[in-house]
Amino acid sequence: MSSRDSDGDVLRALPGIARIAATAWVRTADWTVRASVDATGRLIRSAASGEPPTELFRRTASDFRGWARGVLGVVETAAQEAEPRRAEPEPAPDDKSTTLRDRGADLLRRSADVRVSEEGHPAYERILDELAPDEGRILRVLVLDGPQPSVDIRAGLPMASALVAPGRNMIGTQAGCRHPERVPAYLNNLYRLGLVWFSRESLEDPRRYQVLEAQPDVVEAMRKAGRTGRTVRRSILLTPFGRDFCDTCLPVDAVSD
Repeated sequence: MSSRDSDGDVLRALPGIARIAATAWVRTADWTVRASVDATGRLIRSAASGEPPTELFRRTASDFRGWARGVLGVVETAAQEAEPRRAEPEPAPDDKSTTLRDRGADLLRRSADVRVSEEGHPAYERILDELAPDEGRILRVLVLDGPQPSVDIRAGLPMASALVAPGRNMIGTQAGCRHPERVPAYLNNLYRLGLVWFSRESLEDPRRYQVLEAQPDVVEAMRKAGRTGRTVRRSILLTPFGRDFCDTCLPVDAVSD
């Protein structure tokens, strides 16, 4: 074929190409105008109804894909049309909150079941893991010997005194603790766990305080307090919860030093 014939074919095809381009431009412009109007209307209706913006964007993208298929001449097969659209993934629930609610519901179910029997409070197992061996010795003393004396050393007038040394006691010596310097920390932990109570009431036997007030650490604290120094008698005892814990978990009569 000569170059003249090729040029003639191109010239004859130009009107058809121009018509295709003009038709595509007109369709594009028409869809753009209609899509803009439709999107504006959808946006207003979505805001009024409280529809999430993500749903509006999803539907708009779907419409655009449909227009593109129409322009390109792509026709969906029957299988594609019958295929269900993939559902949008729902937000995952709060697993922690769901678990806590499930545990609470299970607790209420077990509380209504008369056949369920529990050996002691469910917190006892955790408490055993949080006790030092010396703290077990202290609990044993409180079980076998009862409340223990404790004194605060204060300086000054009764209505305007200053605390010099709080909570002096002989529990570490009485219990045979291997680390007597840790007794204040032991007692604080037992108090945190709800096993012991620092009472403001004194014991009935004053002789127990006389022995305590003769101990070197109390004498040294009284010396620091000066002439206005005095002791305020207190006591340390098991709480009802602590008593039940010891009765359930500590075989104090079976274990000896």
